[in-house]
Amino acid sequence: MVHLKTDEEIQLIKESAQILGKAHGEVARLIKPGVKTSALDKVAEQYIRDNGGVPSFKNYNGFPATLCISVNEAVVHGFPGNYELKETDIISVDCGVYFKGFHSDSAYTYPMEGASKETLLLLERTYESLQKGIEKARAGNRIGDVSYAIQSYVEGFGYGVVRELVGHGIGKNLHEDPEVPNFGKQGKGVKLVPGMVFAIEPMINQGTKNVVQENDGWTIRTADKKPSAHFEHTVAVLEEKTEVLTTHQYIEENYSYKWRSKSR
Repeated sequence: MVHLKTDEEIQLIKESAQILGKAHGEVARLIKPGVKTSALDKVAEQYIRDNGGVPSFKNYNGFPATLCISVNEAVVHGFPGNYELKETDIISVDCGVYFKGFHSDSAYTYPMEGASKETLLLLERTYESLQKGIEKARAGNRIGDVSYAIQSYVEGFGYGVVRELVGHGIGKNLHEDPEVPNFGKQGKGVKLVPGMVFAIEPMINQGTKNVVQENDGWTIRTADKKPSAHFEHTVAVLEEKTEVLTTHQYIEENYSYKWRSKSR
């Protein structure tokens, strides 16, 4: 059951997304070698609560933290903890905010300055695949058009597209219909209509598409232990366009390493 949102509800999700974007920005200021991932989590939770929001992920099905922090071969759902970031790491930061009755959700993968050129290209192409998916998220298209745009782009570089985890509808609940896979066929799946709000989130592996779950019951990593990248936006399908409700603006402004210019 897909719950269509009114213009007023979409505006509330956008307000939630502004808090989320700025929380991401506060995290971005701190990312550097030697920082514990638990410190990033504390900053995000404090900012969200100080601004009237609630962390969407904390206590969701028992998840213990505000942020999902997934380093290197971890794809998603990693725990913050005592791990200290290293010069060559990449780190996915996924966060959600609940505000005035509605959730927003977004993610960004940061490379440290010692990350290889090959890894920077993985991140850049995964980021570009998110944009290609958003371009196809138009009224009248189908979910498969979004999925195919992402899959066909990244598989052209030989990357693996994770099958077990997908994007999702979002609103009063963190996860709603429809599911938004990063693989699929054009013209297939749920038809997109105005009022749909969902999160598009490519999870793309440098090597195999296969993943395994760690013993903590949450962390998903690549089966071959090669790096994985993850970017996510929450979007709303409108009559004439699709609006990206979340923002990476504050990340781009506050993260000291301007890596995207280096990957080209």
